[in-house]
Amino acid sequence: MALLMDHQFKQVPADKQVETRAFLDAVSYLPPFFDCLGSTVFAPIKSDIMGNITKIKAVYDSNPSRYKTLQNILEAEKEMHGSQWPKVGATLALMWLKRGLRFIQVLLQSIADGEQDENNPNLIRVNAIKAYEFALKKYHGWLVQNLFKMAMLAAPYKSDFLKALSKGREVKEEDCLEKIRQFLVNFTATVDAIYEMYTKMNAELNYTV
Repeated sequence: MALLMDHQFKQVPADKQVETRAFLDAVSYLPPFFDCLGSTVFAPIKSDIMGNITKIKAVYDSNPSRYKTLQNILEAEKEMHGSQWPKVGATLALMWLKRGLRFIQVLLQSIADGEQDENNPNLIRVNAIKAYEFALKKYHGWLVQNLFKMAMLAAPYKSDFLKALSKGREVKEEDCLEKIRQFLVNFTATVDAIYEMYTKMNAELNYTV
């Protein structure tokens, strides 16, 4: 569980302005989450998340005071790129990044809520399928969807997944689930705030890859 608990997300303020630096600091530790899922089919999501974090960080580092919040970045890029926005720059990178974060959030919430296959209660396949269908499926074409269908079949046992999240340490399942619930509080609020920002700014794009 150290993978999640050692780098928690900050509480979202009342105005729902997510601080860029704190967000990047926390999210940069999440790509190894996909190693915990076992299948190499998840490697492209991990790679995409890392690439999108790098793009957002490059924009932030170019002018930290100007890009103090994620909303500052979207507003500046909207003004900068005109008709090309939002399919450019850190705006596009964050759009895809939030989808990967939503996948993580729905998967963890599903496990924490005890959703399971009654015939195979120690598999997280139903949780992974729910997360994929909710967060990513509609943005993927037929080929990518089929790759993920294969990945779901290779989803690990829940016990192995929780052990991987705990960096190999033996842990009690209920202790793990309680820590997941703690992690999800600020993480979910952050992801929700980013989605809400994209809706308000009309920055969401629905093309498939």
